[in-house]
Amino acid sequence: APAEGTVGAVREVLTRGGAPGTLAAPAAAALGEAAADLLREDPWQLLRVPGVRPEQADGFARALLGGEAGPGDERRGRALTVWLLEQAAPAGHTVLEMAALTEALGRQGVPAPEDAVRDAIAEGDVLVFQDAIGEPVGEDEEQPVRVLVGLERCALAEESLADGLARLINSAPKQDGAAEEWERAAAAAEGSAADLIRAASGHGLVLHTGGEAALAEPAALLAAAHGMGLRAWAATHSPVGRQRFASRVDGPGVATVAGLLSGAEGPGRDPEGALALDVLVVLDAPQLDVETAALLTESLPDGARLVLSGDPAVLWSVGPGRVFADLAAARACPQVASRRPDPGPLGELVSGIGVGELLQVEAPDKEVVIVPVRDAGEAVHRTVQLVADSVPRAIGVPAEETQVITPGHGGAVGTRVLNAALKERLNPGPGRFGGFDPGDRVAYSPAPGRTLPGRVTGADGEGLRLDCAGETVVVPRDRVEQSVRHGWALTAHQAVGCRWPAAVVVLPGDAVPALSRPWIYTAFSRADRHLSVVHGVDQALPRAVSEVLAKPRTTRLPVLLAPQLPAEE
Repeated sequence: APAEGTVGAVREVLTRGGAPGTLAAPAAAALGEAAADLLREDPWQLLRVPGVRPEQADGFARALLGGEAGPGDERRGRALTVWLLEQAAPAGHTVLEMAALTEALGRQGVPAPEDAVRDAIAEGDVLVFQDAIGEPVGEDEEQPVRVLVGLERCALAEESLADGLARLINSAPKQDGAAEEWERAAAAAEGSAADLIRAASGHGLVLHTGGEAALAEPAALLAAAHGMGLRAWAATHSPVGRQRFASRVDGPGVATVAGLLSGAEGPGRDPEGALALDVLVVLDAPQLDVETAALLTESLPDGARLVLSGDPAVLWSVGPGRVFADLAAARACPQVASRRPDPGPLGELVSGIGVGELLQVEAPDKEVVIVPVRDAGEAVHRTVQLVADSVPRAIGVPAEETQVITPGHGGAVGTRVLNAALKERLNPGPGRFGGFDPGDRVAYSPAPGRTLPGRVTGADGEGLRLDCAGETVVVPRDRVEQSVRHGWALTAHQAVGCRWPAAVVVLPGDAVPALSRPWIYTAFSRADRHLSVVHGVDQALPRAVSEVLAKPRTTRLPVLLAPQLPAEE
């Protein structure tokens, strides 16, 4: 935490500029001990504080600088360049093309966008890259390039990830078991599980794709590795995913990615600082951003095997990069596609969405139910009715095991409105602990892009107490407002990595712009036994499934990795 004197000095500057004093602590944390002086000299540095918008920084600058604060100020252009790249990172971009960045600066009223970017590069605020386009050209021809601009932290993470992946690909796995043992394990397995074991036996990096049923295959790989006496672990995106996968394997060996990296879970580290393991299977791999993936690869010892497993049709990470998709497109290592489809009407429906078709499936046991609604009010009413009455009565799934999924937090049928209605019906109370009561379902976000579903168990002087997948979590009082939401209703991004016996997916009329094939696939595939769709978007649903693909992300991983791979024969 920043020193009290630093926070006080920053608060004084903020007050003089008409900015809220509540920004003092985060500004001091973002800008360091000299934060107050920095803000006096360059008020647009306020944009480095999370949540501050350009118009707010402009107002702050005018209050401090008066007539000197104009849209063409060099300080403003540099700060906006960094801010735009910071906004691009959660959307998945590790870099932006120069043309896209200058266009965005123009929309912010910067009169000379190219100069603003050049100033930011010269000051070291951002980095510039020139990546060749296409195949090498002749000696007399100039190689076309694309000019990219990025934040240092994203650039270094992506470079480190490429180096770590190349190390795994180019180094033979440690001879920790004879080839005959691996082959015997493969022969004892079936279908694509055998393919996965054979691929992992001789390669340091393997990609594995498939849905929920395909989890049997990495489970078979772990069992084979344990049978050979190897130190083998799996890592999942969430504690809920860890619980689900642990039920498929015998004995220990399943952690969360965050727990593995922090040392709170997993095998710990060897004397050299590497993870003490021979085989690591990362499940939910499409949720890996470049920074987390770089930490994982840096932590693996030489000769280890890394298997990245996941469903390529789900939403990508909330964070910079598209690691799993980039590796699949680069064909840099063996790829094993599961031949195990998810069963039943739900499996058939989701498989169709994955290839762009919204199928009419036979659901004799009400595995899939469509509930048409006309407006937002009816959508909220029917959602509460489904969770509290219809699904428990007709399907036998209690309300606490039914998850509502909706496209966004705001709007007439967003998570805020739905959670308020569901709390009133399922767990009414005064919200005496910062808006929460014991028994409330919550979504706890310890870091951007990570959501832990849980339940409130109480509160005391230390903070709000939660039970998240059997683990006790204490959220300090000053972090409750920013990191804990009610969780009867989640967005699809929050629900990735988890599954529930029943899901109610709400598609109100104002949700159309948010719908895409990956969003619908992710939301519908969160249900194990029953899916209810509160449907108010008419033909926009099949159109989104067939036509609206994932938004493109600008990354450099394939370009960074290609020169380090062995030449194709």
